[in-house]
Amino acid sequence: MTVTASARRKARHYAMQALYQWQMAGSSLNAIEAEFHADNDMSKTDVAYFRELLHGVAKNLDDVEETYSVFLDRKVEELDPVSRALLRMSTYELKNRVDVPYKVVINEGVALAKKFGPTDAFKYINGILDKVAAKERSVEVKADKG
Repeated sequence: MTVTASARRKARHYAMQALYQWQMAGSSLNAIEAEFHADNDMSKTDVAYFRELLHGVAKNLDDVEETYSVFLDRKVEELDPVSRALLRMSTYELKNRVDVPYKVVINEGVALAKKFGPTDAFKYINGILDKVAAKERSVEVKADKG
């Protein structure tokens, strides 16, 4: 399958939901991944990216949370579960997927926050991810702002 923007978007959509489920229910990643494959039409999804986000966030959780938590105005535990899943996933992407432009990561995170998060959470997510991008992708951000 050719990787398209929409296939990546679906991968992020499902990965955010899977990460939400993982943090809420504590099920194993493999069980959650299998459940998503069984319950969803993954034919138009970048399945490899979905898998990488789900397992990559969990494997690097301490590093990911340490990266974005310094920009929070509250404790990580006080974030609503959707925002927490989105910050984890987007921060992982900013740190580990330099092939994906930082603006794409932020825009996708904000779009998911608008769809699934509490009212106005997208503004908070946007602010935090802007700061993470400035730190993790400083050369790219500076070049972009020229």
